[in-house]
Amino acid sequence: MTTLPTESTFDPRLGMQRVLLACLPGALALLWFNGWGLLLQLLLASASCCACEYLTHRLRRQPAPLAADSLFNLPPLAEGSSLVTAVLLALALPTYTPWWLTVSGAAFATLFGKSLFGGFGRNPFNPAMLGYAFVLVAFPLHMAHWPSPQSSASLLAALQQILGLGSGLVDGWSQATVLDSLKHNDRLTIDELFASHPAFGGVGGLGAEWVNLAFLTGGLCLLQQRVIRWQAPVGMLAALFVISLLCWNGSGSDSNGSPLLHLFSGATMLCAFFIVTEPVSGPGSDRSRLYFGIGVGLLVYVIRTWGGYADGAAFAVLLMNLCVPQLERFAARQGAKP
Repeated sequence: MTTLPTESTFDPRLGMQRVLLACLPGALALLWFNGWGLLLQLLLASASCCACEYLTHRLRRQPAPLAADSLFNLPPLAEGSSLVTAVLLALALPTYTPWWLTVSGAAFATLFGKSLFGGFGRNPFNPAMLGYAFVLVAFPLHMAHWPSPQSSASLLAALQQILGLGSGLVDGWSQATVLDSLKHNDRLTIDELFASHPAFGGVGGLGAEWVNLAFLTGGLCLLQQRVIRWQAPVGMLAALFVISLLCWNGSGSDSNGSPLLHLFSGATMLCAFFIVTEPVSGPGSDRSRLYFGIGVGLLVYVIRTWGGYADGAAFAVLLMNLCVPQLERFAARQGAKP
């Protein structure tokens, strides 16, 4: 899910449709660099999220949504929040994770991220990031297999890998990401890493640079259409840029990476424009949104650099979700000052 305009007359279905369209450039870039596995993950996550929401409605004996009130006039999609959650989760997962991992993450995101708290509009945590954090903690080994940009598996090979019909990861499909390599590097300079490691591109991860640019393009479209507000994305990107600049010590072997590397590696732009802008679990006022984004940006850098995970977007967002009530109160006091 992502942010909708604040006007009470705004149809949430329209916002969901625009979010899905804005995800399209980044999804196509991921598909180009990582192969057909992404398409299969999108189908698995979407089917799982929508099925879990449908079953939850049936168990609670809630009336089925009308076609006129549903995304694309399809009642199983309801207002579209489950489909958006599924898409964001699938985009964040490694492309060739087993089918059961994707289904588990999607089910956890729907059941424990939304349904447990009453459904759409009541979730205190970002559902997609809750599902991602669950599978990251529960299945760390499978979540470490990220495809290389050179992987060009056929649809059949991707299907065999995801369904477990193969004998393991094909040679050349999996490699350490830029953030992984940077975190565990203790002898090579940054220049040597860029020259010798196949995961590094021009300023960040090979392929990840274009993927982040694609998500940036989609995010700017959402800003232009006023589907999201600028405070949270700008706050996150500015905080990440500033702290990485202050902690950057050049190209030595102990370097934490340049600001551009952090901006154009991992899931930075996906997080900035499609995750931190989620309206229900995030703050409501402009000032608190800015503080929320700044907090996410700082935590992303701290977790990437000194934490146990190479990319800290999911945990950064969930930690800041816990701080939303206090951020709202703090922002209200700041706004009340003469």
